[in-house]
Amino acid sequence: MQKIKQIGCIILIVIVLLLQTKITYADDTDEEEWQENEIQQIVVETAGETVDEPVINSRAAVIYDRETKQVLWGKKETQKRAMASTTKIMTAIVVLENANLSDVVTVSKKAANTGGSCLHINAGDKITVLHLLYGLLLRSGNDSAVALAEYVGGNVEGFAELMNQKAKELNLENTHFVTPHGLDDENHYTTAYELALLTDYALENETFKNIVASKTATISINGIARVLYNTNELLGNLSGVDGVKTGFTGNAGRCLVTSTTRNGKQIIVVVLGADTKKQRTQDSIKLIEYAFENFETIDLKTKIEKEFEKWKQINQKRIYIYKAKNNQVELVLGNIEKEILSIEIGEEDKIELQFHCIYQHEAPVERNAKIGNIIVRYNDEIIEYIDIFLKNTVERKDIWSYIQEFLDVLP
Repeated sequence: MQKIKQIGCIILIVIVLLLQTKITYADDTDEEEWQENEIQQIVVETAGETVDEPVINSRAAVIYDRETKQVLWGKKETQKRAMASTTKIMTAIVVLENANLSDVVTVSKKAANTGGSCLHINAGDKITVLHLLYGLLLRSGNDSAVALAEYVGGNVEGFAELMNQKAKELNLENTHFVTPHGLDDENHYTTAYELALLTDYALENETFKNIVASKTATISINGIARVLYNTNELLGNLSGVDGVKTGFTGNAGRCLVTSTTRNGKQIIVVVLGADTKKQRTQDSIKLIEYAFENFETIDLKTKIEKEFEKWKQINQKRIYIYKAKNNQVELVLGNIEKEILSIEIGEEDKIELQFHCIYQHEAPVERNAKIGNIIVRYNDEIIEYIDIFLKNTVERKDIWSYIQEFLDVLP
């Protein structure tokens, strides 16, 4: 009887250890598998909801407009959080910018033994960089991540340095990497906003873009074909979704970065820290639908230029330059950086242009001299300053000019 109890205790300890390991190393693929019809049902139910302001379960989230580079909506989007396997977005970019896709990698024992979601590669396996990237981004393989890190950076630590160098290059001030896979580490973090910025950059890479948009892919390991399926539950199930990456650890919760393109408009939605996979999915759908139902892109440059021409017709004649040989002036606008703007539908009247100008000057005034500016506001927030310049040079009168004026007034 005592022996049975001891065996029972051992079994119980093993179960506890396995559960703890799962919490520590969990990533998408150890969650419950969904049938396609279940996902589609969630999509139909959630996408059908119309709300003025989304309410979500996720701890942090952001909607980012790729075209205008604007945050359309956010919830604690600048709060530092664990990112789980969304880390692999940076991993992929560092690899793509530092390795040849056709290079063949020999998998190390360390890579093969990495915990969590895996491509299930073995020590000594031979696989190309490209196919490891598919294993990284579709299957969310932590073993793929380590194999790539070792190949590109020499080891995980060296690769992390490359990741952080890239983060610095992209001005991701609240992002720091320790691993290529995203398993929990207190010094491994980002924000929803900076993860959106990283994704925006990554999607400029055609190889990355094509991989994350793949629902399935066939790769080769040791010359043997294997079919992979994307862990992104929204890909192929919600209109316009064309990437990007899932994530899950005990500390990070359920995470999802989604790219969606409709009618030429592309947004990135990031949700971090959802309690369940279903809530992660629902939150993402809510934010995607909210963005496309409530925002439009306007031609801000044309609006500014038209308003400037109206203002110029009245105010250009008011500018007086003392001691000028010729007081005729012509004004031009400086560079308009924000040429387009995402606004809530029907709120174009909330765009306000304030003109400021110095009306009196003393000659000479050089060409391209700044004489004023335009402050552009939307919803009382300043979004741009645009300088107003003098197009022509205004010369100062000389003695002969004064003599000529004198002669002109003689009877």
